[in-house]
Amino acid sequence: MAKLSGFGGRLYSGEISFNIVENRKRWYSISAVFIIASMAALGFQGLHLGIEFKGGASYTINKASVTVEQARASVENIGIPGEVIVQKIGDSKIRIQTGSLTSAESQAVENALTSTFNVTAESIDTQLVGPSWGKEITKKALYGLIAFLLAVMLFLAMAFEPKMAIAAIVAVVHDVFITVGIYALVGFDVTPATVIGFLTILGYSLYDTVVVFDKVRENTKSVAANSKMTYSQAANLAVNQTLVRSANTSIIALLPVGAILFVGAGLLGAGTLKDLSLALFIGLAVGTYSSVFIAPPFLAQLREKEPAMQALAKRVAARGGAPVVAEVKAARPSTGSGPRNQPKRKGRK
Repeated sequence: MAKLSGFGGRLYSGEISFNIVENRKRWYSISAVFIIASMAALGFQGLHLGIEFKGGASYTINKASVTVEQARASVENIGIPGEVIVQKIGDSKIRIQTGSLTSAESQAVENALTSTFNVTAESIDTQLVGPSWGKEITKKALYGLIAFLLAVMLFLAMAFEPKMAIAAIVAVVHDVFITVGIYALVGFDVTPATVIGFLTILGYSLYDTVVVFDKVRENTKSVAANSKMTYSQAANLAVNQTLVRSANTSIIALLPVGAILFVGAGLLGAGTLKDLSLALFIGLAVGTYSSVFIAPPFLAQLREKEPAMQALAKRVAARGGAPVVAEVKAARPSTGSGPRNQPKRKGRK
C-alpha cells in the first residue's frame, strides 16, 4: 500500500506522468474495435429480449427433484411453437419461458407440468405477458433513457461548461453501446433487471467522469493567462492526478459485482442475478475506461480548436514547451531543507 500511495503521490505531483490525452488516437482505435464488434453482434445476433419486452409466458415450479431436461421434454412434447427457454433457479426452482400462447396452449403447458412433476396447478407460478404490454415497457425505457441523457447534459452544462457536457455524453453513449453489444454477443436475455443495470452504469460512468472533469477544470482555470502549459497538458496532468483514485474506486466496485456474476450466477446457479450482474460488470469496466481514456481526450480535442487555446499552444511552443513536471514543481511550495539560520556573529571589537 505504501508503494501504491507513493506512486499516486508522484502522479499527483507530476514527477511521473502517462501521456493519455496526447495519445487519444490510440484510445479511439481501441474503442472503435469494440464498437465495430458491438455493431456486428447487434446486427447478426441481436438482443435476446425477455418476455417482459416481447411478450410470452413464464412457468416457475418449486420442487427440488425438477431437472432442466425433464421440464424441456414435457413442454416440447406438446408441440409449443417458438423457442422454449428452461432455466434452473437455485436448487429447487426451475423456470420455463415460451413465446406468446393462447389460453388453450397455456392450459396444455400447465397440464403437462402438473402431470410430469406431480404438482398442483396452483403451485405453478404462471405469468402471461402480452406483446402490446412489452412494447409499452420498451417505449417507456427508451423515453426514460433519452430524458436521463438530456437532464445530465443540462446539468453538466450548467455546473461545468457545454463542451464538458458533450464529452461526458459521448463517453456515456460509448459505454452503453459497447455494453449492449457485449450483452448481445453473450446472449443473455434482456430483462427489467438488465435495464436497471444499464441505468446504474450510466450513473457510475458519469460520476467518475465528473470527478476527472472537476480536476481538469481546476487545472485549466487560468491556463490561458499563465502560458505555461497547453490545455491538453493541463488536462493530462488532471487525468494522472485522479488515475489512482479511479482505479481504486473501480476495483472496489467490480469486486462485489464480479462475485455475484462468477460465483453467484456461475457456480451457484443464481440465474436471476446473471442479467443484472453481467450488465453491471461490463458497464463498470467500460465506464472506468471511458472516464480516463475517452472523455478527457475528447474534451481536450474540442477545447484545442478554440482560437484562445491555439494561441496558447503557440506561446508554449515558442517558450520551448516547458515540461509539465517543471511547472508543477514550480507551483508547489518548497519543502526541501535549506541552510539553517545561523545566529549572527558579533563583530570583532
